[in-house]
Amino acid sequence: MPTESPGGGFRKSPSGKRLSSLMVQDYMALHQKASEGAFVVWIAIIVPAEIFAGFANVVYGVPESHAAMCAGKGVGSLQCEKAERMGYSSDLCSYARIDLGTAFDNGKDSPTFGLPRPHLLVSNTNNCSLLVKWFDIYHRVWGVPHFTLDIPFSYESQKPRDFDYIVTQFADLIATIEEMSGQRFEIEKVREAASLSCDALREWKRFIGLAAGRPSGITAFDSFVQMAPFLTSRGTRHLAEHYRMLADETEEQVKSGIFPVPAERYRLLWDNIAPWHQLRKMSSRLSELGANITCASYTYCIGSKEGEYALHEFDGGDPFTWLARLQNFSVCPHGMRLRANAMKEVIGINGIDGVVFASNRSCKVYSLMQMDQMRRVRDELGIPCVMIDVDHADERKYSEEAAFTRLEALLEMIDAGRAGSIAPA
Repeated sequence: MPTESPGGGFRKSPSGKRLSSLMVQDYMALHQKASEGAFVVWIAIIVPAEIFAGFANVVYGVPESHAAMCAGKGVGSLQCEKAERMGYSSDLCSYARIDLGTAFDNGKDSPTFGLPRPHLLVSNTNNCSLLVKWFDIYHRVWGVPHFTLDIPFSYESQKPRDFDYIVTQFADLIATIEEMSGQRFEIEKVREAASLSCDALREWKRFIGLAAGRPSGITAFDSFVQMAPFLTSRGTRHLAEHYRMLADETEEQVKSGIFPVPAERYRLLWDNIAPWHQLRKMSSRLSELGANITCASYTYCIGSKEGEYALHEFDGGDPFTWLARLQNFSVCPHGMRLRANAMKEVIGINGIDGVVFASNRSCKVYSLMQMDQMRRVRDELGIPCVMIDVDHADERKYSEEAAFTRLEALLEMIDAGRAGSIAPA
């Protein structure tokens, strides 16, 4: 996590330095193994990457994660423009445009030199329907086989028939990789990977749980940054170890009285994907106002069943049971009631004063229910809310001043509510 130094500016904490090293290691290993003949799979972020641990020489890349890194490193708009010059609409998701611009320019301008060319594409239907169309472009242009996991939408807890349907598709995916790669699948390796992922997620929950303190021990921006290896290092010992050290380090900072927003007056919740191109600027400017976005639906859902906050533990048995049960952990593939359940719980746990609903120009599926969700939070819970316009990866579609005009209005609403709750002497 970046922390403010006594002399001004920012310095990287040990966990921040370790994160940078881990991400470099992940991308270097991906390119190296691909160059040595590994079977390469490109996946959507919710595809259970632990499955690939069951093969001796299968590696995976995550286009969405790579696109977020491009945006965070300041080259998101540049890659978007490349895709737009090829005829792709500027209304498409900026992740897709970044990825297409990078892939069809052979990795040029990418902080990771792009991703190695895949042998198989694996999309899904549970976090974004665009992903299927996006990956289909590579299928058509490159002739790469495309496997789609069809995950039913959840208006309530996952139904047994939906669970069985998902597990059947896992078996089909494994059979596809066995046939294409010539490698034999070993379930014991997947069981170990699932156990390590669960260990990592347990530490992750401990880390984000530090937002409940006053002042909060973290910001949502910390969790946005630190979620990166969960996408690139699933099922590995070094991921579990990194999150253990991250939680330990943050707990020590809290004990020592070190907080990201020491003069915290406003505790906020963020609903939507991170604005990757604005992380440091937005967090710094909010801190000057005494405001801390302590938590986010984008990261508090990780490792949970739909509509819940607590970790769904792996019992050490059938790894497919655990992986299938978590296929709707993200906010997008479940209905408003389930979204509201989790948000209500987090608002209570973290003592949230106001909610920022970030209407995302790129992610329609995340943003679709926000107006109704905002009314529910405001009317049923009495929590002030505001909606701002963002794009998670294309900063050309974001106005800092317009966003902060609304954010400052939210802080004024919180102040007015506090003043109104004080009874006259």
